[in-house]
Amino acid sequence: MANYPQLDNSSGVWNLRDVYDAVMGGYWPNANSNALFGGGYTPGYSAVIEKFNMSTSGNATVFGDLSVARGELGAVANFTRCIFIGGGMAASPNSSNTMDYVTFATDGNAADFGDGGSQRATGFGGNATRGVFTEGTSDTNQLQYITPTSTGNAIDFGDRTVSGSFVAGATSPTRVCFAGAFTPSVSNIIDFVTIATTGNATDFGDLTSARRAAFGCSSSTRGVFMGGITPSALSDIQFITIASQGNATDYGDLLNSNNKEGSATSNSVVGFVGGGNPAQNIIQNFTIATGGNSVDFGDLLSAVNSQASNSAAHGGLNDGYQGTRPIPFQENGGDRAVFAGGESPGADNYIGFRTISVDGNEQDFGDLIVTNGPGPGVASNKTRNVMAGGGTPGYNNDIVYIEFATKGNAADFGNLNVSHGAIAGCANNTRGLFQGGFGPSGISNVIDYVTISSLGNAADFGNLTENKWYSGGGASNVRGINMCGFNGPSQSADVSNVIDYVTISTTGNATDFGDATVARGEMSSCVGSSTRLVAGGGTTAPSAAESNVMDYITMATTGNATDFGDLTVSRSLMGGASNSTKGIFAGGETPSLSNVIDKITIASTGNASDYGDLIKTISRHFGGSNGHGGLTGG
Repeated sequence: MANYPQLDNSSGVWNLRDVYDAVMGGYWPNANSNALFGGGYTPGYSAVIEKFNMSTSGNATVFGDLSVARGELGAVANFTRCIFIGGGMAASPNSSNTMDYVTFATDGNAADFGDGGSQRATGFGGNATRGVFTEGTSDTNQLQYITPTSTGNAIDFGDRTVSGSFVAGATSPTRVCFAGAFTPSVSNIIDFVTIATTGNATDFGDLTSARRAAFGCSSSTRGVFMGGITPSALSDIQFITIASQGNATDYGDLLNSNNKEGSATSNSVVGFVGGGNPAQNIIQNFTIATGGNSVDFGDLLSAVNSQASNSAAHGGLNDGYQGTRPIPFQENGGDRAVFAGGESPGADNYIGFRTISVDGNEQDFGDLIVTNGPGPGVASNKTRNVMAGGGTPGYNNDIVYIEFATKGNAADFGNLNVSHGAIAGCANNTRGLFQGGFGPSGISNVIDYVTISSLGNAADFGNLTENKWYSGGGASNVRGINMCGFNGPSQSADVSNVIDYVTISTTGNATDFGDATVARGEMSSCVGSSTRLVAGGGTTAPSAAESNVMDYITMATTGNATDFGDLTVSRSLMGGASNSTKGIFAGGETPSLSNVIDKITIASTGNASDYGDLIKTISRHFGGSNGHGGLTGG
């Protein structure tokens, strides 16, 4: 086991190899596992602070008392302290500017921290250095901040994009996101601030519906918002990816059919919800990365609503918990393949995944926004899989995305310049390219591109050397490749063997690379390492028969393809994905629908072997991965 700096002895320079070993080996130091709930309405205002252990299911126990009984309050926390902020109380004035704090490691009553504005039902977040929260009552769009390691009054941070109280908050180590509000109408707005700076919030996106009195928690990458009032009470759980702007996606439900004015906290992996209105004592939990319905964890000391909660291991404190990498990760790239959309036989909205390096069957990942049939294109980097176009069954220009690290439903990314399907996609870690396709305007030679790490519409890149649809795409770090496809309307006659290439970092028209060993269309996405690209299957002229051919090129050169070997069975319309060494071809038509997954070793030649099964028999779907050849070797 490598040596590494402890949290209580963090001077000196971190060795990144040791950090990687510690995270992947599961011995990264743990933060305190205590979570606290404080205050609330029972129906009188409460001063009780209670604690529970997030690592073990069970009931809460007494921790101590707040300095004054109150509800509709918020809380921020670092590794050692939890600060309870503002709230409503029985005395006049009925809103409090009190901030008091406790130390997680020591049971006892809260001590005075300083004064804030007149906060009530605040949204909150922060990291180990700074806590940020909404003002809530007298200046309803103001944001304030404190430094948890010291004491003192709150300082102005900036303003939200929307005024209102009863706001939910979620945080990463760098951003706080605020969602919903009572303005006095309810709001669906999500906005964010960067914790290290001060200034006004920026629009992030929207909740699935307008609400107030929702509650939030987070891992270091994903923010979760739950419940609330519209004015009807809600039970849904929805998430955002904090590093990228966009709308929230629904991915589960709370145990209660209606849940408002509860409170939520988390460690790096699990979210916890306590209480709610009508007053209840249940603690429920769910896994942040996967979503789904919450389950019973234990009980609070009494039925309560409108309390505050936080922990010493929440998403803003990623330096102190296990699970920094939630999926298998290789230094030269990732190991997760995702397949989505297609026809089974009708248009399908499924998303499935598997680990490329391990034999086995596919598992469920989530759903697309809409059912998506013939031939969307896919482009992926190490963190994000972007999917464009396709049929629903009419052709569309939608671009959607998922984050490889977190299972769940797809979210909106932007739009292509034209609606079409049968598209070939490829990418390096920065750009995704969508090549050719077929739509209402006919066959296309257009290449669109997006910057994968940001959201927005595609821009024009250039053109292929010929109009094509159902071609195959792949990439190295430098070059994007397009292979074969149909270059006319007839699938039994207009079949191409042409291979094109572009330089991904520039824009411009494609250049001829060479020819494939066999002209064919209805290919899968190609699979490849950083040096070699392998194309498999498809249909050939003149009978549009399925092919078992695999051929390959060396992407840094130009020239004709070379025979690689054969698939286990002749198939077309497969999905393809790869890590840096292994490629897989999945599903397709034989002409019957197939669920078979084949594997190859990219650096060698030879026939494919069976590698497991997809969740369903399907074709015209698409595949992507976080470790393909465009992401390695440079």
